[in-house]
Parts: sequence; C-alpha cells; structure tokens
Amino acid sequence: MADSMFKIFAFALAIVKYDQLLEVLVAVLILAVVGLVIFGIAYFVLHLVAPFSIRKEIEQDQNPALGVLIASLVAGIAIIIAAAI
Repeated sequence: MADSMFKIFAFALAIVKYDQLLEVLVAVLILAVVGLVIFGIAYFVLHLVAPFSIRKEIEQDQNPALGVLIASLVAGIAIIIAAAI
C-alpha cells in the first residue's frame, strides 16, 4: 500500500515541479470546492423544479425510476462540471 502511494506521489512530482506543487494543490482544492458548490446549486434547482417531493418518492414510495433519473442527472452534471473546470 505504501509503495503504491509512493509511486503516485513520484508520478505527481514528475509532472509538477516541487516548487510549484503547493500552487497546484491550492488550485485543485479551489476548483474542487467550486465544482461542489455548482453541484449543490444544481441539485437545489432540481429540488425546486420537481413538482413532487424527491425524498418522499425515493424513500417512502420506493420509486426506482426516479432514483435512476436522479443518478443520471447527477452523473451528467458532474461530467459537465469536470469538463468546464
């Protein structure tokens, strides 16, 4: 396990110079937070637009079609955010 983690860090250092590593990590963290915020806003809009309670439909009524729809929307939004960032 430790050997594989060392290989990942060695690979990252081969791509990014050591003196620029902190800047790259900060940029990655900022973009991750921005992506999560956009994702949260998109889910909130979905919750507002739906004419029914998403929570009730999935938890109480056990609606698998709505679960698949929500999963596909989540995946689609995640792909768009990843491509934009």
